[in-house]
Amino acid sequence: MLAYSYRIAILNIMKKLRFLLPLLATALPVAAELSTDTIFADHMVLQQGQAIPISGTCTGREAVVVNFGGKDVKAVIKNGRWQATLAPMPANSEGQDITITQGDEKVVLKDILVGEVWIASGQSNMLWRLNQTGDTNSLKEAPTPQFRFYHSEPQVHTAPSAYREREKTILNNRKMYQGSWSCNTPQTRPRMSAVGYYFGRELQQQLGVPVGIIHAALGGSEMMAWMPPSVLKKKYRECTTARWRESKYMSAWVRGRARQNIGADLNAPHPYKPAYLFETGIAPWLDFPVAGVIWYQGESDAEIQDMKQNYALLRDLINGWRQEFGKPQLPFLMVQLPRINDKTPLRAYWPEFRTVQQRAQDEMKQVYSLTTIDLGSRNSDVHPPRKLEVGTRLAHLAAAKVYGKNIPYSGPVVSKVTPGKGKLTLQFEHAEGLKTSNGAAPVGFEVSANGRKYHPAVAAINGTSIELSSSEVKSPKYARYAWATYMEPNLVNAHGLPAAPYAPTAK
Repeated sequence: MLAYSYRIAILNIMKKLRFLLPLLATALPVAAELSTDTIFADHMVLQQGQAIPISGTCTGREAVVVNFGGKDVKAVIKNGRWQATLAPMPANSEGQDITITQGDEKVVLKDILVGEVWIASGQSNMLWRLNQTGDTNSLKEAPTPQFRFYHSEPQVHTAPSAYREREKTILNNRKMYQGSWSCNTPQTRPRMSAVGYYFGRELQQQLGVPVGIIHAALGGSEMMAWMPPSVLKKKYRECTTARWRESKYMSAWVRGRARQNIGADLNAPHPYKPAYLFETGIAPWLDFPVAGVIWYQGESDAEIQDMKQNYALLRDLINGWRQEFGKPQLPFLMVQLPRINDKTPLRAYWPEFRTVQQRAQDEMKQVYSLTTIDLGSRNSDVHPPRKLEVGTRLAHLAAAKVYGKNIPYSGPVVSKVTPGKGKLTLQFEHAEGLKTSNGAAPVGFEVSANGRKYHPAVAAINGTSIELSSSEVKSPKYARYAWATYMEPNLVNAHGLPAAPYAPTAK
């Protein structure tokens, strides 16, 4: 009888366990499987000619092996993470798979190309989507398999309203961007950066190899938001504190918008906080080799009149990115601020900021400032509609200066200033076929005797030079061109490319 009771008790326990075990299984943590970091995915483009680190997470101690192009590479495993480095490869337009294995586990990344990879970043004019341009032809054009992009979609913007719990949670968790690699199709391209799209599409056609664009931008952002933390700690320590909004590096507009979003909470994260956008949008790519950067930014920083400060910020941002990417001369192509028909103080210092961008080109290797004075808004819209020309010109600039292609990439640029009797002669480079676009005399020139007070000048074309004179200045020694927030420029070269704004460099 006692044995029978024990048997009944054991049966009852087993019945209970039959129901409890599934519950226990769901409650216990499940070990993560073999995986890659999120930036590695189907349809990506890898940079040709450079070693490519690929990484992810794994469990166990079995070897992780990465196979690409028929070659196996054994990964290094440490603390649950693995990394393998692919040897430099030439461009390859045929999609291949990357296979990662560990024991019986396998991850396959499909349709991988090798070519040229560029980062596209900045503020709203870089963020401006292709489906906001009205360019229905580009939206509907056939797929181009050799052009790919990774669009990082901002999960929080800076509209003039208080953040809800959703936005606060995203920012606290540093989930500012979500994205994936995509082939260029009518279904995937509408939300892509218009400038980044036009740049990548044209560059692919110029080079004849696959091109991938990695895009991360945010409207209204100052340079400080994109500054690497290492630079902040070294040169801008006041921007690393909770009182960053009080820093002299924050424009009044940025301060005001941050106040609308997060109020007086000093500890609340915000997209404009120094280094935040770099850490969330750029840092994930630091080990992913790239060919260069295109940059459309400056509208917010230009509100601050201190151009020495703005130049220092731009120089430190470029050098900081180069250091973080491990490429001391990483090409950096920026869009010079265009014109805007806005007389408010917010836009008053755009001419000065253009000289900051020009100075960076003059003093830093592999830094270029693209002229867009003719492409800006005829009204007060800070988002000029002609993104096609901006992206195409950037691609031609890259093709010529980075890849050595023999292609027109610049409008006339002042190379020499020569005073004469009652006149001033400006010699131009890239000035073959120097002319005006409307057949009238060149407009937008000024001269000065002392470099402080300028007067409008009469301009006459003489070959690849411009001769300037003014009844107000008997002995002109200095000249400026396009020194205005808004103008209708008409000086171009034979290729129709506009003359670059010019002013004596202030240091």
